[in-house]
Amino acid sequence: MPKFLIQATYTPEGTKGLLEEGASGRRDVVDQVVSGLGGRVEAMYYAFGADDLVMIIDFPDTVSMAAVSLTVKASGAVQSRATPLLTVDEIDEATRRQVAFRAPGA
Repeated sequence: MPKFLIQATYTPEGTKGLLEEGASGRRDVVDQVVSGLGGRVEAMYYAFGADDLVMIIDFPDTVSMAAVSLTVKASGAVQSRATPLLTVDEIDEATRRQVAFRAPGA
C-alpha cells in the first residue's frame, strides 16, 4: 500500500476549529476520512514551526490520496503537501531500470 508523508499548516480558521475540537477530535476525523477510502493512519503528530501537523498515511492508491488532498485543500482550513514515500526495495528496483536520457547540452 503506498505511503505518504503529509505536512500541514492550519489557517487561522482551521486553528480556531482545532481549539474548539481538540487534537483528539481532529484525529477522529482524519481516521474516518482515511479509513473510509481504505487507508490507515500510521502516525500523526502535532508540531510547531513551519508545520502544525505531520502524518504518515497508507492509502490503497494515489487516487485516494489525491481525493483527500483536494477535499482538504478546498476547505480552506488547512494548507498541506503530500510526499509519496518509497521503500528501500522500490528504490533498488528503480536503480535497475534503464532510462534513455541525455542531459541538456550533452
